Amino acid sequence: MSGSESLFSYKTMVHALAGATGSMAAMTVFFPLDTARLRLQVDDERQAKSTFHIILEILKQEGYTSLYKGWFPVISSLCCSNFVYFYCFQGLQAKYVLTLTESKPIKDLIFGIIAGVINVLVTTPMWVVNTRLKLQGVKFKSEISNKPTYYKGILDAFKKIIREEGFWSLWNGTVSSLMLVGNPAIQFMVYQALKRWRQRVINTMELGNITYFLIGAMAKTVATLATYPLQVVQSKQRFSNQGEKKGVSMKTIDMLKHIVRTHGFWHLYKGLETKLIQTVLTAALMFLTYERIAATVFRIMRLESTVKKTV
Repeated sequence: MSGSESLFSYKTMVHALAGATGSMAAMTVFFPLDTARLRLQVDDERQAKSTFHIILEILKQEGYTSLYKGWFPVISSLCCSNFVYFYCFQGLQAKYVLTLTESKPIKDLIFGIIAGVINVLVTTPMWVVNTRLKLQGVKFKSEISNKPTYYKGILDAFKKIIREEGFWSLWNGTVSSLMLVGNPAIQFMVYQALKRWRQRVINTMELGNITYFLIGAMAKTVATLATYPLQVVQSKQRFSNQGEKKGVSMKTIDMLKHIVRTHGFWHLYKGLETKLIQTVLTAALMFLTYERIAATVFRIMRLESTVKKTV
């Protein structure tokens, strides 16, 4: 199989579709946790209570539907983002895995970083829009953005952001996002390493549901702990619409310094508990769903191929 064939093969497409589907299913199940996480990250005056208390607080103040506020734009962004990421990662693996001399974990890390950069440049505008929609109408304990704009939906948000803030504001938080490509790269490197290790131990390529869930959870835990401060900065930059006012839309390093100077070092880890619960469970379920969908599709395709050969 040539390089171009491996990059544009049905196998790469299956992995991309399975990854996108798995991420949408997992995010839908754990969406209230993501809502709690985002509130803690962007609202400086909200106390860092437990995840359970934050969810109860949102329910009491805003009602049940607020826990799923912004679900559609988030799911749309996640679908596109994971499709791009899985497609690039699996395509690069298929093209170069037999030609590069580095050890497999290093290959996975390199492929993950490349896939992450492509993903960020392509999908950041969607994440900026979904952050605005998800936080639209929220009663913050502090004033975060001046003159909040009302958006009717995804397309309306795109139009108003471009008209009122400029085209390039759709890429707010791109620098922190590019720095954060290490998160999924580390996650995939750890996941693939644990997966290969477990396959060698039990001497089989197909693992059990619990195993996929656990190694997915462990991989995401490592990646999240390593990159969480940058995720806090990223959320603030995506939501900000007030330029340089109050230092909210600063460069990434400047904002990190500003947060530490204004609120203290541990503010960089505000909402970590909620983030860990949300992202670890979501990633674990995503990897499990992804593996099962991909395995099922490949099994069906092999059966069809066998039938055609025998006819």
